[in-house]
Amino acid sequence: MAKFRLDEVDHQILDMLIDNTRTPFTDIAKKLLISAGTVHVRVKKMEEAGIIQGSSLTLDYVKLGYSFIAYVGIFLEKTHQTKFVIERLNEIPNITVAHVTTGKFNIFCKVRAKDTKHAKDIIFRIDDIDGVARTETMISLEESINDKKRLMHSIFNEM
Repeated sequence: MAKFRLDEVDHQILDMLIDNTRTPFTDIAKKLLISAGTVHVRVKKMEEAGIIQGSSLTLDYVKLGYSFIAYVGIFLEKTHQTKFVIERLNEIPNITVAHVTTGKFNIFCKVRAKDTKHAKDIIFRIDDIDGVARTETMISLEESINDKKRLMHSIFNEM
């Protein structure tokens, strides 16, 4: 598959959509001094090329009562159990991210909970999954960096 070429206008469109995926194309067009149709066509091309994949909504979990974040490293009894364990983890809605990893853990997860008691209950559910040998948990004290734009700008500068 050929590499899709992005120009500066595409970069600016993506920049605005990363800030707010619900930004109307007419607002983007006004800021960039181009037509809304041009924005629409460019976004459509980036979607077709797979550069833009859907859109997301950012929730304020603190306001929803889920301010506690823990990272759980999972040690498996056998690595061939990975798929089964991932399927069981997917049944626990509080696990918002799971990675199959190399190194110390077989699987590494992000857990959102209401408080420490709630997190403990979730971690015990993870421990009860067949194939999980043990877990190791780290509590997040603060999310210091959550920035999609810095990497995007770095990628654009390489192009």
